[in-house]
Amino acid sequence: MPQIVIENLFNLTIDVPRDGGKVIEIIHQNGIDWMHACGKKGRCTTCKIIIKEGIENLTEPTDREILFRTQGRLKPNERLACQVQIIEGKLVGRVADVNKFPHIKYSE
Repeated sequence: MPQIVIENLFNLTIDVPRDGGKVIEIIHQNGIDWMHACGKKGRCTTCKIIIKEGIENLTEPTDREILFRTQGRLKPNERLACQVQIIEGKLVGRVADVNKFPHIKYSE
C-alpha cells in the first residue's frame, strides 16, 4: 500500500487508499490542514510539497506544474499537491516554509 510521509509534521505517515487520489485530497481526508489558496485548481503554488524521497512513485508533472517550473516557481523536487498522485511505494515530503500555517506545530 502506498504511503505519504510528511517529514516536518513529525514524520506523519498516511496510508494511501486503494482508489488513490490527489496527494492534497489524501492529506485532507486524514485531517491535516494543507494550504491551497486557489481552491486546489493548480493556479498557484501554495500547496507545493517538497519531495525528499519517492519522486519516481508519482504521476508525471501536469501542464500546470510544467508551466510553474518554466516560470521558476517550482523546483525539480517540488510538486503541486493538488495535481500529483502517488502510484506506488512511499512519498516522503515536507511542507515548504513559506506555506506553513501559524496554527500548526511543525518539526524540523
